[in-house]
Amino acid sequence: MNAPATRAGSIDFEAIKSRQQAAWSSGDYSVIGVTLQIVGETLCEAVDLRSTDRVLDVAAGNGNATLAAARRFCDVVSTDYVPALLERAKERSAADRLPVVFQVADVEDLPFHDESFDVVLSTFGVMFAPNHERSASEMLRVAKSGGKIGMANWTPESFVGQIFKTMGQYLPPSAGLKSPPLWGTEAHLKMLFGDKNGMMIQRKHFVFRYKSPKHWLETFKGFYGPMLKAFSALDASIQSALETDLLALAGRFNTAADGTMVLPSEYLEVVVQKKI
Repeated sequence: MNAPATRAGSIDFEAIKSRQQAAWSSGDYSVIGVTLQIVGETLCEAVDLRSTDRVLDVAAGNGNATLAAARRFCDVVSTDYVPALLERAKERSAADRLPVVFQVADVEDLPFHDESFDVVLSTFGVMFAPNHERSASEMLRVAKSGGKIGMANWTPESFVGQIFKTMGQYLPPSAGLKSPPLWGTEAHLKMLFGDKNGMMIQRKHFVFRYKSPKHWLETFKGFYGPMLKAFSALDASIQSALETDLLALAGRFNTAADGTMVLPSEYLEVVVQKKI
């Protein structure tokens, strides 16, 4: 394994990562994450998993792709740098009687030998690691020659991409830090994984379904770490303005006319095949 890179130019990735880890550790992302299970299932179909595959799920959160791979009888290792989220995933795997190895690990410094896995997966996870190049390099390193990397990444234009853009107007990100939704653009993915590796990309939508836009916002404010931290860093008047902007954003994307929320958010389903 290579030594972790802590700085690139003036960007202190370790400091940023520490703040991000605290954000994702706050609230309880599993309340949000469990609603996204279908994305893990479709991603496992996209990479065409086989029961003989050894699979690594990075930035696994509460284990959507992890459980989907285990249901297909793969040998699965599930990793995240937030121990509490892995505990939630562990509870789910135990309830479904699915054998999975859980290990606290950072996608930017994976504790595995080169070419250890047939398939590496990430659903809305690796895209939030601060050092994009390092994360992609680590995923490629631990994938076997001819193996696959499967990802689901929100696009910049998606509802989730616009959530982060809206919050960034109130709490600007660290200078020089690349935006997470760049992982949802073909050009950035090709830059990260290179032209020599094969790549298949499909645009898809996950549909957020909540009782109402207000119910969605209450849920995210209470359990989605980055949003919880954003609101807690603002005074009451600014919180109110951010809440108004987020509800307006949801109103623009919401397709339901009955008071509920039925809201499609675009993402890229990506399958990278590592060159032989």
